[in-house]
Amino acid sequence: MINWFASPRRKARAAAAQWLEVAATVWNFRRDVLSAAEAADLARGRRELGELVRAGAGPEQLKPAMTALESTLRRTGGAYFPRSALAENIDFFLVAAIVILGIRAYFLQPMVIPTNSMWPTYFGMTPENFPPGTAAPGLLERAARLVAFGAVRKEMDAPATGEVSAPFVFDTRGNLQTYPASVEGKKWLVFPDKLSEYTLYVDEVPVKLRLPEDFHDFQQVVLDTYLPPGRSLADQWKQEVAAGRVQRSVETDGANRSYYVYRVPLGKTVRAGEPILRFDLMKGDMLVVDRFSYHFVRPEVGSAFVFETGKVPGLVQAGVPDEYYIKRLAGVPGDTLEIKEPVLYRNGQPITGAKAFDLNNRRVSPYLGYVNAPTDVGRYLLPGKPATIPPDSFVALGDNSPDSGDSRYWGFVPEREVVGRPLFIYYPFTRRWGVAR
Repeated sequence: MINWFASPRRKARAAAAQWLEVAATVWNFRRDVLSAAEAADLARGRRELGELVRAGAGPEQLKPAMTALESTLRRTGGAYFPRSALAENIDFFLVAAIVILGIRAYFLQPMVIPTNSMWPTYFGMTPENFPPGTAAPGLLERAARLVAFGAVRKEMDAPATGEVSAPFVFDTRGNLQTYPASVEGKKWLVFPDKLSEYTLYVDEVPVKLRLPEDFHDFQQVVLDTYLPPGRSLADQWKQEVAAGRVQRSVETDGANRSYYVYRVPLGKTVRAGEPILRFDLMKGDMLVVDRFSYHFVRPEVGSAFVFETGKVPGLVQAGVPDEYYIKRLAGVPGDTLEIKEPVLYRNGQPITGAKAFDLNNRRVSPYLGYVNAPTDVGRYLLPGKPATIPPDSFVALGDNSPDSGDSRYWGFVPEREVVGRPLFIYYPFTRRWGVAR
């Protein structure tokens, strides 16, 4: 680019250099199709202008030589000169795309944390609740929160006046859980995507809300909205069962398996048109992943690391698509791991190597400690069963052990599937922004 504040001499020399570059491109790509006379004219024009540049000539000498070379290029340039603005732009974007893809494939790659399996080290999608009757951000603040935090408002409005209730099922540990239906949706209004559809009831009228499939905190939003502080879902369940107000029904899933659904009243009445739920869905942490370092050094126990799922046997069997996961490396080949809740043991000693290990082992809030995999769905680190790691494999565990799908459930990560390490949190602009831990 010519500096418009440069002297006439410097501008002329910069322009001459650009003409020589164009002439070199035409020569390299078309010399085999040029006639002898055209080739001689082009060679002569390049030589004469080049000699003037090397001799330090000024604008008076350079301009006639550039004009002569331009005339020759118009006769000999073919598709390479003159070029349209469209062709120039296509060239620019193609080169930029190649550079970006190269950087992404070999050096730095962006990644979004969708779930809270590594919470509180890395945040996935989280809700900020604004219960009905409390103040919520207005339009201007919502716009600012969208830009700064990726916050998107989610609401369920009452279609009628009545009491709110929620359907629950019992999970494998005997706990009540909300359960979403899996539905087809669109990502960015274009790309097919799987969504979770949750249902609440106002008396007998269902109200539905679709959320990203990786968002798992809907139940907590419901409980925070409807149950008073200190009251658990189990307490609400016992009260409503004793009152004979829990409705039980039988539903069938896509695999024709039947299960009981319990609709539990939540103890509050809403009016038609009022919000049942109102919260902002906050964007998960967006990271830059270093894909370069692990070509030369092996990841160490305690490191957060990113890997591909496409060749992790347990995930393949479960039908998980090939994507990127981030976990903490808890064991390398030859290590023996065991969980004696809440402590994770490595080779007979409480594991070390990361601050998150220590905080989990001591259950320092907000860390919840390590838990064994349930015997009916887990593969490794079951109660009383140490696991020894085979060659060329790693154990990957989430810092949020109670809410993490990890090696306890789908087994070991092949070493060759490791991609890299988290380097930097570049969005959203929260206190976690900066160098990744």
